[in-house]
Amino acid sequence: MTQEDTRYEAVRSRDARFDGEFIFAVETTGIYCRPSCPAVTPKRHNVRFYTTAAAAQSAGFRACRRCRPDAVPGSAEWNVRADVVGRAMRLIKDGVVDREGVGGLAARLGYSARQVQRQLTAEVGAGPVALARAQRAHTARVLLQTTTLPVTEIAFAAGFASVRQFNDTVKAVYAATPSELRVTAPRGGPAVRPVAAPSAGIPLRLAHRGPYQSTAVFDLLAREAVHGIEEMDGPRGRRTYRRTLRLPYGTAVVAVDERPGRPVSRRPAGARETSGHPGGWLDARLHLTDPRDLTTAVQRLRRLFDLDADPYAVDERLGADPRLAPLVAARPGLRSPGAADPEEFAVRALVGRAGAEHIVQRCGKALDSPYGTLTHVFPEPAALAEAELHGTPAALACALADGTVRLDAGADRDDAHEALLALPGMDARTAAVIRTRALGDPDVASPGEHVPDAWRPWRSYALQHLRTDELLRTHELPRTHELPRTHELPRTHEQENH
Repeated sequence: MTQEDTRYEAVRSRDARFDGEFIFAVETTGIYCRPSCPAVTPKRHNVRFYTTAAAAQSAGFRACRRCRPDAVPGSAEWNVRADVVGRAMRLIKDGVVDREGVGGLAARLGYSARQVQRQLTAEVGAGPVALARAQRAHTARVLLQTTTLPVTEIAFAAGFASVRQFNDTVKAVYAATPSELRVTAPRGGPAVRPVAAPSAGIPLRLAHRGPYQSTAVFDLLAREAVHGIEEMDGPRGRRTYRRTLRLPYGTAVVAVDERPGRPVSRRPAGARETSGHPGGWLDARLHLTDPRDLTTAVQRLRRLFDLDADPYAVDERLGADPRLAPLVAARPGLRSPGAADPEEFAVRALVGRAGAEHIVQRCGKALDSPYGTLTHVFPEPAALAEAELHGTPAALACALADGTVRLDAGADRDDAHEALLALPGMDARTAAVIRTRALGDPDVASPGEHVPDAWRPWRSYALQHLRTDELLRTHELPRTHELPRTHELPRTHEQENH
C-alpha cells in the first residue's frame, strides 16, 4: 500500500489522528480539508494530498468552512526534526518571516534564501512566503471572528503589508470577504462572543490530537510558578494558569484553563471513526498590548503545553517497553512540556524558583497595569547581562545577549547544547534540562539515568513518565519535578513570605 493509499484510508475513516499531518484537496470542489472532515468522502481519483495548507492554497484550493483545516494541531514532525526544514518550519510558525522577511529567516538558519526556498518547496510543497501567508490568513480569521477590531487594524495585526493584500488573501483562502467571514460562525467553533479589542482578551481554543494529561502539565507549572510573572489558581482539575510574556512587539498576559481529558478508547482495526475528533483543546485567553503578537504568542503557548505532539506515535513506541508499558497505559498522552520563553527558562534552570523571583523583582520590566499577582515580565537577556549576576548565570546571560547561545525556535539543538556546555560552571544535567524544555527536544537522555536506545526518538517523554510515576509513588503531587537549583540566588525577606 502506498503512502497516498494509507492517507486515503485515513480520510475514508475520518481518522482525526492524522489532522495536521496532511491535507487532502478535492479537485471537483476546489476545497481542501482535514482528514477527519465529516463531509461525504470524495472518490479516490478526485483527491490530492498535501503536506501543508500552504501547498494546497498554492495549488488553487480554498479552505473548507465545515472542518476548518487551519484550526488543527500542527504536525509533530516539525518538533522532532532537527534539520534545516524542521528548524525553518518552527521559525515560520513563530512569525519570523513576517518580522524579518525571507532574508532574516535564511540568516537565522545559516543558508541562502534560495537554498531555504528550494528545500522547503521540495519537502512541504510551499516556500517560506506561501507558508507565512497561510499563517497570516489563519491569524486574520481568528481576529475577525473573536474581536470587533476594525478590518484595517486586523489586516496589519495579522502581518499583511496592505489592506488589499489582506482582502485578496482572505478571499482566496476562505472564499469569502473579511466582512463575510466575520459574520459567518464556523460549525463546531468556540462558543465565544467577539470582544472589543485584544486588550479585553482574545478567546482561543488550542487544539491537540489524541489524549492529553492536562493534570500532569498543570502540576508541573504550579510547582515551577515564579511569583510576579506566573500564577495558578482554582482547584486541582479545574485550574487556570496565567503568565506574562515578552513578545516582539509588546507584552501579553495569557490564561490557559486546565481541561481534564476524557479517556480515548482504541477502536478495532477497520472500524470507522464516528466521534469525529479523538482529541480536544485547552481554552485560552490572550491579553495583548499589540495584536501583531497573536501568532507568536499562540505558538509559544503550543510549545509550552506540547500541543503539537503525536501521542499515538509516542505511546506506541514507549508502550512496547515492559518497564514503561504500565505507565503509558495509566497515563496515555502524557506530554513533555516545553517553555513559553526559552531564554527565560534557561536562566531559571540555573537559578531556581527563588532566584528567578529575585531577578524578576530586581530587574524585570513592570507591566503598565498589574493583572492580579502578575506584575512584571521576565527581563530580556540584554538587561540580565547588565544586572549584577555572578558565575554561570552571568555567563549565560551574556551568551544569550551576544548570540553565542541561541535558544530560539530555529536554533540548531546540537550547536546550542555544545554552547551551553562550554559556559563556565554549566553541568551536563542542567544543559539536558534546558535542551528538553527550552529547545523542545523530544529525545533527550538525562545524564546519570538509564535510558535505552529503544526509547528513541521519545526519550524525553519516557523520562517524563518515570518522573511522574515517582512523584505519585512518593506522594509529592500536585507538586511535581522542580528545576535544579544549581546556582541558587539568595532569597530576600519578602520572597520568603511568598
